Amino acid sequence: MDVETKIEKIRGFAAEVVTEEELRKLFETNSHPVAYDGFEPSGIAPIHFGLLRARNLKAMLDAGIKFKLYLADYFAFLNNKLGGDIEHIRTAGKYFVEVWKACGIDTSKVEIIWAKDLMDGIDYWDRFMHVGKATSLDRIKRAITIMGRKEGEKVTAGQLFYPAMQVTDIFMMDIDICQLGMDQRRANILAREVAEKYKWKKPVAVHHPLMLGLQGIPQGIDTKDAEAMMEFKMSKSNPKSAIYMHDSFAEIKSKVNGAYCPERVVEGNPLFNYLELVLLDEKSEAITIERPAKFGGNLEAEGYNGLVEVYKAGKLHPMDLKTFVASRLEEKIRPAREHFEKGEAKRLYEEVKSYTITR
Repeated sequence: MDVETKIEKIRGFAAEVVTEEELRKLFETNSHPVAYDGFEPSGIAPIHFGLLRARNLKAMLDAGIKFKLYLADYFAFLNNKLGGDIEHIRTAGKYFVEVWKACGIDTSKVEIIWAKDLMDGIDYWDRFMHVGKATSLDRIKRAITIMGRKEGEKVTAGQLFYPAMQVTDIFMMDIDICQLGMDQRRANILAREVAEKYKWKKPVAVHHPLMLGLQGIPQGIDTKDAEAMMEFKMSKSNPKSAIYMHDSFAEIKSKVNGAYCPERVVEGNPLFNYLELVLLDEKSEAITIERPAKFGGNLEAEGYNGLVEVYKAGKLHPMDLKTFVASRLEEKIRPAREHFEKGEAKRLYEEVKSYTITR
């Protein structure tokens, strides 16, 4: 695969690449650069953890990128996930691995790393202190939004370590590409700034869009504002905002039917967000929405953009769109749901499901 095709693969799912020129130079000099994505193990997996991450990862692997999946157990501990119970957090991490398998990720093709192992040595903490020394306290406080906390929110002294730890991870894993959500942008930009100060390898940052919660984004909010978007993203700790990888078809239909979906409105509409990010195999995929003859019969649209035009023109009713989206979600979720109906996967799911979710 040539360099431009690889870049197009990345551009296909990224909201932002910092910078595309650096990514091009990276591919020109390294056939198999190393990328990573990291997660706090906590709670039951929603579709952004399963469907979105699996799609992005496949694109990265197709481009010849070596990938590291990072289970940030001590980060979840600092962030008081699952009540700060480290054993529950690590069980949730094992469950997360099963979710990746259920979503079609061949875990033999990726390297799974736990924070507890990466942090086990003086080299990590030496690098951590260098990061902290190069970063102001105000800069760290601004970066706590990566934890799902608001800037200015009261945090513990330990939680102030979080941004510098995340930056340290990048250098300790020798990462070329940070492939995380837009909500992690501040950590990745901080890593690039620290790299410049110390002349360390500066990572390229590839940020994917955030999946919206079912509540959507009210009209008047700038959907291109990443900070504003964070308030409305899908959250695994908020059942009212999320569709989970274990939801039954009945649950999916109920949630989708209650989702924010005004007539003719696409911006801030979570159903179009899901279609664009995870439900269509290709954005150019021909779409057929089945409808009774009395409501106009089946509706054809030429890909995602065609569906947007049809909806904005008022030619598709929200309930018909909801029926289509619910059916697509069921197609994508059903294999993962079935994966957890037996064996070790079922045991892990049942155990994690019993934990009290905290933030």
